[in-house]
Amino acid sequence: MAAHPEVPGDPTPTSTNLLETATAAVQGFGPTNKIHQHLCAFHFYGDDMTRQVEAHHFCGHQNEEMRQCLIYNSPESDARLIGVEYIISENLFLTLPDVEKPLWHSHVYEVKSGVLFMPGVPSLVQRQDLEKVAKTYGKTFHFWQVDKGDNLPLGLPQLMLSLTGEGQLYDDLARDVEKRYGISFEKERENRAYMEGPEHGIHPLANAEGKGRKTHLREVDCKPIDTVPRVFA
Repeated sequence: MAAHPEVPGDPTPTSTNLLETATAAVQGFGPTNKIHQHLCAFHFYGDDMTRQVEAHHFCGHQNEEMRQCLIYNSPESDARLIGVEYIISENLFLTLPDVEKPLWHSHVYEVKSGVLFMPGVPSLVQRQDLEKVAKTYGKTFHFWQVDKGDNLPLGLPQLMLSLTGEGQLYDDLARDVEKRYGISFEKERENRAYMEGPEHGIHPLANAEGKGRKTHLREVDCKPIDTVPRVFA
């Protein structure tokens, strides 16, 4: 299916474009202005490794141990915002409760295999940051299932996982990205052979414990507001 489906709706009129130009001139965009890097990688659905998607991460640091990324299906100006990812250090990951850890995936294989890269950035410069990324964990949810051809973000957010070993990534997907960006995953693999993953190794609860994970919707009773204690200062 198309990974860049058409979005239904009327074309944006000139009046809207003019209004957006005016508001952009007077408003601040602090959160998005902190975005400082573009990472390209691949995700697969937590319950179905055969559903693999190209994921363009636009990331900003909260601090040295945590960064947050908006995920698009392409780097173009008309890209679809399909998800978010939070990336944390091994130290922060180890503070998480055990019930939370399976929702996070490791990055060491993605980095060392070469399939996680920064488009347009020289390899030597990339490696300075990717040495750090190799030691981190990420938590990712996708809201728009573009691989199914959905032209709007339908259904529940889905937990996504990352590649952890050889033979998982589809060859045609890999070759397409290599061709478009003029890179070689094999060459990058050789250049990154010295890199190391988390100091304590990949945690056994990470990567969904090696099992599938799927988001489900469950009906529950919703407490009426008059049953909730209210405190007035």
